[in-house]
Amino acid sequence: MSESIKKKTNKSAGKNIRTLRHERGWSQEDVANRLGISIPAFSKIETGVTDINLSRLEQIANIFEVSVVNLLSLEYVEEPTTQDHSLTLVQKKLFDRETEITSLQRKVILLYEELLSKNGSL
Repeated sequence: MSESIKKKTNKSAGKNIRTLRHERGWSQEDVANRLGISIPAFSKIETGVTDINLSRLEQIANIFEVSVVNLLSLEYVEEPTTQDHSLTLVQKKLFDRETEITSLQRKVILLYEELLSKNGSL
């Protein structure tokens, strides 16, 4: 494996590990203790400074209950942020309002057609 690919893989895995750790609200100390390593050693894993061997990757994957593939993927999908969640809520409200407007427009058309049929024509 070329040196640049190795560095990119280490950084990507480290970023994914950090993302998983933040999602769970764990500190570096929490994860380092679970791995049985020092905090600086774990920090080097997260920053991509240390080459991670397969057994260490498996150990980390087990702690976070994900596959090794997830740790190595170039972009681990993070949980939606509060801002993403707020945007989703706003989009849902907008959709609901559009649906309500469409329903009201149908009612207006039906009432207009009913008036037309009763009066012959306006």
